[in-house]
Amino acid sequence: MAKLSKKQKEAFAKFDKNKVYTLEEAISVVKQITYTKFDSSFDIDVRLGVDPRKANQMVRGSVTLPHGTGKTVRVLVLCTPDKEEEAKAAGADYYGLDEYITKIKGGWTDVDVIITMPSVMPKVGALGRILGPRGLMPNPKTGTVTMEVGKAVQEAKAGKIDFKVDKFGIIHTAVGKCSFDENKILENTREVLQAIIKLKPSAAKGTYVKSITVSSTMSPGVKVDTKAATLQ
Repeated sequence: MAKLSKKQKEAFAKFDKNKVYTLEEAISVVKQITYTKFDSSFDIDVRLGVDPRKANQMVRGSVTLPHGTGKTVRVLVLCTPDKEEEAKAAGADYYGLDEYITKIKGGWTDVDVIITMPSVMPKVGALGRILGPRGLMPNPKTGTVTMEVGKAVQEAKAGKIDFKVDKFGIIHTAVGKCSFDENKILENTREVLQAIIKLKPSAAKGTYVKSITVSSTMSPGVKVDTKAATLQ
């Protein structure tokens, strides 16, 4: 077993790793046990009672955080010339089509969100092997394949995040920064939890939200009272 660092020992001394905390308490604990010199992300892990291998139990969606993500979101819009001005006016960092498709094929992926139009998806689809593993592939279900590219850019810049259950049945996502005050983190977290609850597949049986854990980028995880957190 790896030896704990001095900071890790201090962190574990400040909370009971076996205790289940209210969401408010857990947020406070995570802020107290975060020692990174940089502004850590505040993360949430939600373990669901679903089988992601079955298409009718896949949980995937998006939500706009009330207080944003705390980071600058770089947006690329792959669009036809008639939509470029709309993308630019909405605040897109990059916009165009063929030149960026060529750049991506060459390995360039220096963006956080890619938005495109249904009519150009055949071209974008060819980039799946590059964009898919990086979580950048546009998808109609998350609102990144749309004719309303300006609206999509504004939502992405305002703090819209996408989430998806992994092969272990867990949704892992950042809901802000540890520098946020506790109330902002609380409101962002509740927004994500409510979005996940609304997406419960009809095929999912038994307990849907099995566990919730919150943490920062390098802190230990803090267990959250699932029933109380999902009743808000």
